[in-house]
Amino acid sequence: MTGVDTVTPWPMYIGGVHRMSERVSPVFDPGNGMTVATVPAASSEDALEALAVARMGKDIAANMPTHQRMRILHQTADLIRDRRESFAVLIATESSKTIREARKEVDRCVDTFRLSAEEARRQGGEVIKFDQAPGSENRVGYWQSGPVGVVLAITPFNDPLNLVAHKVGPAIATGNAIIIKPSELTPLSALKLAETLYEAGLPGPILSVLTGLAADIGDLLVQDPGVRMVSFTGGLKTGTHIAHQAGLKKISMELGSNSPVIVLADANLEAAAKASVSGAFWAAGQNCLGVQRIFCEDSIYEEMKERIVQLTGAIRVGDKMDESTDMGPLITEREATRIANWVNEAKSQGAHVLTGGVRKGSYYQPTVLDQVSSGLIVLEEEVFGPVVSLMAVKDLDSAIQQANSVNYGLQAGVFTRDIGKAFDAIKKLQVGGVMINDSSDYRIDAMPFGGVKGSGIGREGVHFAAEAMTEQKVVCFNV
Repeated sequence: MTGVDTVTPWPMYIGGVHRMSERVSPVFDPGNGMTVATVPAASSEDALEALAVARMGKDIAANMPTHQRMRILHQTADLIRDRRESFAVLIATESSKTIREARKEVDRCVDTFRLSAEEARRQGGEVIKFDQAPGSENRVGYWQSGPVGVVLAITPFNDPLNLVAHKVGPAIATGNAIIIKPSELTPLSALKLAETLYEAGLPGPILSVLTGLAADIGDLLVQDPGVRMVSFTGGLKTGTHIAHQAGLKKISMELGSNSPVIVLADANLEAAAKASVSGAFWAAGQNCLGVQRIFCEDSIYEEMKERIVQLTGAIRVGDKMDESTDMGPLITEREATRIANWVNEAKSQGAHVLTGGVRKGSYYQPTVLDQVSSGLIVLEEEVFGPVVSLMAVKDLDSAIQQANSVNYGLQAGVFTRDIGKAFDAIKKLQVGGVMINDSSDYRIDAMPFGGVKGSGIGREGVHFAAEAMTEQKVVCFNV
């Protein structure tokens, strides 16, 4: 599998073994709607087989020496780096990303596997001072980390390579078996990654990739008692359903947001505008960290509005493979239509479209709104598209109050030169991360990543995902 040939059937993997099916799921290029490949539509029988293989794979993984895990992860990173362009073309073909955005995702994926390899050597424990308790003077011991066993990872379409890596890398580093269920819209990157891991020496039973519709196999996988952890990235509605279905097992969920940026009057307005526009329209706004609400103090509102509209209007929308393109299509025409409907609803309630607001097929022009009434869906929910709303506020407290008023809290950006106001925002914003003089979109793969309220449970980022994929065992000697 060195590229994407038109309507080529790709296999899925159960324990490292190719698996085809008479039932297939098409994979489309969002830019032109053409079918670029088909993948198997996994059945309940396939899911049960993958679960059985994973139960064997977890023992192989748990007994794999640390140096072997590290070698496999580093070798995988090397292979991805060497095949950077083919991975990038694949991402750009099956997803919304431009070729330039796709290359950045590949680079991040390489870093994710490097971090995972280093994390493997850090899995350990520490000595417990048992003699701190009266009567335990003759006891010595420690606690150590061990794998949970079988991890189920369900991944979205917007980062089809690196978000899979964020689950697979830590799972391997900590000695777990893992079953990946990638988005039915973008399964090819996950399949190519699995193939690369097997080539790097990963024993087949440790990893399976099941393709097709989650509706066919999702509940079966989530409910299985042999799955000891579910790691999900996606929407709040689906995450809530998974939480209800999972039962007594570990759950990690990153469920998106409608991230705010606050720009105070003392900020560097040029930098704030550039960062906010980049953060709003990266990957056509299909980004859980994407800037969706921008709060500007009254005195600078008009200048910020002018800057943001000018920068947004300069964004080049078009062919994903064109090196000059800044933004591609939405993942489906249905998504573009949904976003158009949300914007039209806001317009009907008095919102102004300052630029954009035009749909053509699966493409939606980068759109800036103002005069948006509180309570509208474009403010309350996750747009997950190229739409940002501007709002004037009296001061920092007013901005924080409005930023916190929704049922999400992933990350926020704050632009100010006042260190006191920065720390005030850090304390009061109900989010998982506060970026000072950066947009909400800033992230590196080593940091803890996650949110509060409807934005999820737990934290991703390699070290923190690895911790979540382990259990602690206490060892005590009575000497």
